Amino acid sequence: MPELVRQLRAGLAADIAPFVHFGATSQDAIDTGLAIRLARLGGLLDSRIDAAVAALDALDARDGAISAIAHTRMQAAVPVTASRKIASWRDPLLRNRQRLAPAISDVAVLHFGGAAGTLDRLGASGPAVAARMASRLGLSCPARPRHSERDGIAALASALSLLTGSLGKFGQDVALLAQSEVGEVRLAAGGGSSAMPHKLNPVAAEILVALARFNATLVAGMHQSLVHENERSGAAWTLEWMLLPQMAVATAAALRTATDLARTISFSASA
Repeated sequence: MPELVRQLRAGLAADIAPFVHFGATSQDAIDTGLAIRLARLGGLLDSRIDAAVAALDALDARDGAISAIAHTRMQAAVPVTASRKIASWRDPLLRNRQRLAPAISDVAVLHFGGAAGTLDRLGASGPAVAARMASRLGLSCPARPRHSERDGIAALASALSLLTGSLGKFGQDVALLAQSEVGEVRLAAGGGSSAMPHKLNPVAAEILVALARFNATLVAGMHQSLVHENERSGAAWTLEWMLLPQMAVATAAALRTATDLARTISFSASA
């Protein structure tokens, strides 16, 4: 941040340059940049949820009436329709979309408080400057900066993990239903085997399971990053940097993979 500020000031007139970053601190710039990116993430994930839901709806319209077998505790239970199984993959996505929207909204906020979050260098003008800055950036303006209050960030991480967990359930079901001895789901595409050329491995389904477990592991670290000392923690803040971007990327990748999987599987009538 010091070098970025230096370069920004170097490109401005001498009477303006001193006001670049005036009253702000490095965390203001870094966290506000994060807030802008997370707001964009919300739009991306929402569109990918729409695509996954549409793909599952199309699968239901085509194969929903096909007879299948419900399994409880890994044992065959009672006959159901494929539609029943598809609903258990689609409906959680709709609920997760409802959870995601407020989580994104809660982190799309301006972070502008200066060294200790008090805007002391701006005096009485601080609130007005912050409000104008938030408006220009398309962010909301909280009553005070949230430098060490990371509950919103952790709540978003939890929402991401819930979403990938629901997609992992879809992947796990498909992997089980596509087993050779079960054969209720057919894969149009998959991974080959170097030793057994007859195999069509459920790679996409396995990716969904792996990404679900990956995010479930990282969300615990995000809850650890809630623990800031006093007004700013270098350690907790750095931990957040290491984890949250990976969770966002994993969630977006899982949604894309789930959509592709839903478009390339089909149900077979159970024996």
